[in-house]
Amino acid sequence: MTKSSAAVAPLLDTRALNRATLARQLLLRRSPLSAADAVRHLLGLQAQNVKPPYYALAARLDGFAPEQLSALMAGREVARIVTLRSTLHTHTAEDCLTLRPFVQPARHRELTNFRKGLDGVDLDRLAALARDLVEAEPRTMAQLREALGAEWPDADPQSLGVAARCRLPLVQVTPRGLWGRSGQVALTTAEHWLGRPAEPAPAPDAVVLRYLAAFGPASVKDMQTWAGLTRLRDAFERLRPRLLTFRDANGVELFDLPDAPRPDPATPAPPRFLPESDNLLLSHADRTRVVPPEYRGRSWQGNQALRTLLVDGFLAGLWKQDGDILVIEPFGTLTKTQREDVREEGARMLATMHPGTSYDIRFGTVVRR
Repeated sequence: MTKSSAAVAPLLDTRALNRATLARQLLLRRSPLSAADAVRHLLGLQAQNVKPPYYALAARLDGFAPEQLSALMAGREVARIVTLRSTLHTHTAEDCLTLRPFVQPARHRELTNFRKGLDGVDLDRLAALARDLVEAEPRTMAQLREALGAEWPDADPQSLGVAARCRLPLVQVTPRGLWGRSGQVALTTAEHWLGRPAEPAPAPDAVVLRYLAAFGPASVKDMQTWAGLTRLRDAFERLRPRLLTFRDANGVELFDLPDAPRPDPATPAPPRFLPESDNLLLSHADRTRVVPPEYRGRSWQGNQALRTLLVDGFLAGLWKQDGDILVIEPFGTLTKTQREDVREEGARMLATMHPGTSYDIRFGTVVRR
């Protein structure tokens, strides 16, 4: 269906899309889901750093404690692996073994950017050698590059490491990723770490349905942005008889599950403190459902993602922990009630993540521009 033909579909304005997305993302009201079920429902959590998945669940789940996710990580029920958009995510074991194959075409595409540094390298042989190395014992990327470089001394070391990461489903082994623990990044294959073989990539149609449940209503381009893939239109078309269609304010066609929540746009949305690179802000081609146009780019400084604050469901500021101080920087003027609500939510977040620790909460500057 073209953009013009979508004009006959019901309109969902920005606030309607915002409330629907917040509901799917468990941010409109805290969910009673377990940590494992939430990770599964959300199709993973951004995990470029260790702490973001913990803060992501603290903003979404009722009764969450960091030890819950950490126990899942220690028990190998979840793991850290490169998947969506070539970034690290914390996924359930099942999704490590299925979503990674689903996005493998993007990893092959990524690898073409490094072909100059891989001249003369047999990529099938590289993948087999790298698998043997990391399954014998977990290796750091530096160790893996060194071992592969001994086999291909004329190749670019960085390209050899990228090739191993793109060709193999490499997970970061614990203690990396555990709450309150530290450890360097060491890698092995998902199959070896999880003790079971990889599974065939799921049909695109099945992933479309899961994406809409967590991020809908959404366009084809939205899902392609989330996955880092192209050519997903056919899957949406096959599913069209099972889906509802809407249009946004620009006339773009949106798809959705018939029984998914689409709350009244006037539904109150409490403040939420989100970690850096939360998928709420990264999983749509058109991010205005969460990011007001005037604040576009404000959640980044250079290539560094910043921790973000939602007020009334939309990006409205930044936050950071500076020692025993929580610093909150609103982008605009908050009402007295909004400030009180933000302060209360900040106190709740701190009590969840750092129980028994005293913090001062201040409004100030997070990033000097």
